[in-house]
Amino acid sequence: MKKFIVEDRFWDLFPGAKIGVVVINGVDNTIKDINQYKEMILSSEKQALAHLTKEEFSSNVVIKVWRDAFQKFKTKKGARSSIEALLKRVHKGDHIGTINPLVDIYNSISLKYALPCGGEDIDTFVGDISLTKAEGNEPFITLGTNENAPPYQGEIVYKDDKGAICRCWNWRESVRTMLTENTKNAFLCIELVDDSRMDDFESALNELAKLSQENLGGMYRISILDINKKEILIE
Repeated sequence: MKKFIVEDRFWDLFPGAKIGVVVINGVDNTIKDINQYKEMILSSEKQALAHLTKEEFSSNVVIKVWRDAFQKFKTKKGARSSIEALLKRVHKGDHIGTINPLVDIYNSISLKYALPCGGEDIDTFVGDISLTKAEGNEPFITLGTNENAPPYQGEIVYKDDKGAICRCWNWRESVRTMLTENTKNAFLCIELVDDSRMDDFESALNELAKLSQENLGGMYRISILDINKKEILIE
């Protein structure tokens, strides 16, 4: 049985963090109605603007908390949290494109709640996966390139026995494990560093799970990992 383990090397830096996980099995992630997901994302883009109340983009709390978090470990120059990347596009008036249903759903949840969301194909994992500090030699190839770009030593990463899955915590994901139209079993996650937003975090997790099941079928279970609950089964 595969496990997801959040290691002590992560908790040493972020003792108050929460990692929410939705494991959903037996989905049909093929695209049937692209307009449905375009509309879902457009609606979330409008809701996202409510989180950007300050004129200076970086002064908004939902941006600042993640910039502060990224200061606590070594990152690639210019790396930003996934939620900052999404919100920056919305802030500029650019629309988020559709990719596939699971990605579109988690992007819409990410925008609506201004929380980082991500997802991977469980069937591509080699051994257990962990959220930890990188050794610095983990293979990593991201979308749009064939070059191996391993994380820095001490960088926060998701990884399995074959290499890094996501670099700089939630900045870039590996092409090896990404969600595709062929995905049947998915690992979806939402990350929280601002404990004042626990209600939003739990609402986002529940909505992510329900939207995925309503649109794609399958069965889901929700888990929240924290410093007192450091691992779960993901199969």
